[in-house]
Amino acid sequence: MWDDRRWALFKRNLQPTLTLWSAFCSFGLCMAFLGPTLLDLRCQTHSSLQQITWVFFAQNFCVLVGTIIGGAFKKTFSCSLGALFISTLLISAVFSIIPFCNNVIILAFVLAVAGLAMGCIDTIANLQLVRIYQKDSPVFLQLPVPIAVLFLMCKQGVGFCCGKKSALLLPAEELPPDLQMDRLSPGQERTLRAKEPDGIIDCLKGLHLQEAPCTFFVVHIIGAVVLFMTDGILGEYSGFVYTYAVEKPHLMEPRVAGYLSSLFWASITLGRLASIPMSGKLKPVTMVFINLGGIIGTFVLMLCFPVSVICLYVGTGLLGFFLSSTFPSMLAYTEDILNYQGCATTVLVTGAGVGEFALQMLVGSIIQSPETDIFLVCGLTFGCLALLFYLVLLLVHRLHSHQRMAEPSKAGTIEESKFSFQS
Repeated sequence: MWDDRRWALFKRNLQPTLTLWSAFCSFGLCMAFLGPTLLDLRCQTHSSLQQITWVFFAQNFCVLVGTIIGGAFKKTFSCSLGALFISTLLISAVFSIIPFCNNVIILAFVLAVAGLAMGCIDTIANLQLVRIYQKDSPVFLQLPVPIAVLFLMCKQGVGFCCGKKSALLLPAEELPPDLQMDRLSPGQERTLRAKEPDGIIDCLKGLHLQEAPCTFFVVHIIGAVVLFMTDGILGEYSGFVYTYAVEKPHLMEPRVAGYLSSLFWASITLGRLASIPMSGKLKPVTMVFINLGGIIGTFVLMLCFPVSVICLYVGTGLLGFFLSSTFPSMLAYTEDILNYQGCATTVLVTGAGVGEFALQMLVGSIIQSPETDIFLVCGLTFGCLALLFYLVLLLVHRLHSHQRMAEPSKAGTIEESKFSFQS
């Protein structure tokens, strides 16, 4: 995995990479805390389970809005860094306010603010990592979660340099071309900024969409749908596994059930660590296929033994392990199909955000159904749909590759005919 070329690339981009990874500390903390504290927050706000579920909706809907807003701060690394600093500061403020929220509407508003910050972090950090490392991005996209956990375990404070401009950026010759703004004259910088896309709309405008094949759009859509399902599974399972465990048929003690959430996020961290060497040997397309198969198999296992506490613990660990690298592998695979043009990152992050809040709301509204296994059935259904759409994506990838191969030959034929006509 860490050959000389990748190690040299990592050292050249050490400061921006560590900064982007550290931003995921706040993101992961805000993502993980809500599920285990859901019933406590319900008591604190004197609300029902259906009412407190709207807190999930408020947070995750604003995560979606934040992913779109985050695209406006991607123009330069210094601009992205400022947005990451503000986002992490907002999340810190939110955690200090939550204990004083005695009304579910106020709690939803506070967590909605955190959701906006989370969305900005998700878009900016992933997009900048893809830009810096290009085809090597699968390895470096796997590392933020383990790095975040290590930082939290060691209780290290992560600071952002906001003083001199040179402290924010690496030497210009060590940065990728799209980050070398300081080397340009004012006139050149204005020209480049005028041409550079600000968000997903301008990004798509800059790709000459009238000349793009239909498969270009289909790859974006299907990739977003796959992450809609997989991130939806992650959101609904992390949010409601505690509630599922303390209700029938398990009726687990709250203290024991709380370990399920810890196990789930620990297995996600372990899965990311394991996927780091694997991503250096396996292609992202293979890793996504393994992950989706593992997700479906895990839900089948838990449905076969619905009242077994041991099976619930084993299934929770396996599910977190297989979900852990699905998003970064899918992101790397889709960007690889589209030659790392950048727009896919925003579309996929948006699709994942929609899946988290939509499927959480769906499961939250039916989790207390008389059918005790509805929680697991929903997860299995979403996993099967994700695999189905992924198989369609593989087919579309082949069609897209054939179209790209046909374009140069077609252009050559046109040039030859022009030459013959002029002769």
